[in-house]
Amino acid sequence: MNVILPQPLDSADAMEARLREIGATRYHSLHPFHHLLHSGQLTKGQVQAWALNRYYYQSSIPLKDAAVISRFRDKAVRLEWRHRLDDHDGGEGAEGGIDRWLKLTDGLGLDRDYVESTEGILPATRFAVDAYVTFVREKTPLEAVASSLTELFAPQIHEERISGMLANYDFIDDGIMAYFKRRLTQAPRDADFALHYVRENARTPEQRQAVCDALIFKTNVLWVQLDALHHAYVNGFIPPGAFRP
Repeated sequence: MNVILPQPLDSADAMEARLREIGATRYHSLHPFHHLLHSGQLTKGQVQAWALNRYYYQSSIPLKDAAVISRFRDKAVRLEWRHRLDDHDGGEGAEGGIDRWLKLTDGLGLDRDYVESTEGILPATRFAVDAYVTFVREKTPLEAVASSLTELFAPQIHEERISGMLANYDFIDDGIMAYFKRRLTQAPRDADFALHYVRENARTPEQRQAVCDALIFKTNVLWVQLDALHHAYVNGFIPPGAFRP
């Protein structure tokens, strides 16, 4: 049997092609749980469980971004990355991504104090998200930036989510989908900077491989969260202490 070996990472173009291949084969848009979510095959309680667990990821993104900023003495990089904190945390009189996510959980009928407490999330959600923040704090700055490159593939899943959920659930309306609509413009901007950064700064095959491995790690972080949701709320194995619809 002939084995097709991956192309050597001898250039920025080769690395980018590998990154896009990783997204095409590993991004969590391919997970069965997302198919169920977007095609209207989940109950309201299962959608609540998804939104509740995803809140822990959303509310941890500013921790991740602050950790990235702390890795750089280059002022230009810090300034460029800083807007991500504003995107998610908001500011004086400005709504952020976390506020928009809470509009979603409010609209789904979840108690806001309960959501913000994160008491009801799945253990795998907490472990995966905490591992992501730790990765960004402990790996090289290049790998920290590279782990955000899932944003290259985010707009498509947001478009599918907006159209699919609005079409298939009578408890979803346009107002509570604001988070995803805003990310349609934010994610491409963020991805463009991160991709340019890794293309410019991953100068050896070893560094380019580290960039690809960082993206694989991040796709695993996203995938395992859906594995846990599917196991708990589709297969019915809800762990002690977790949210029960």
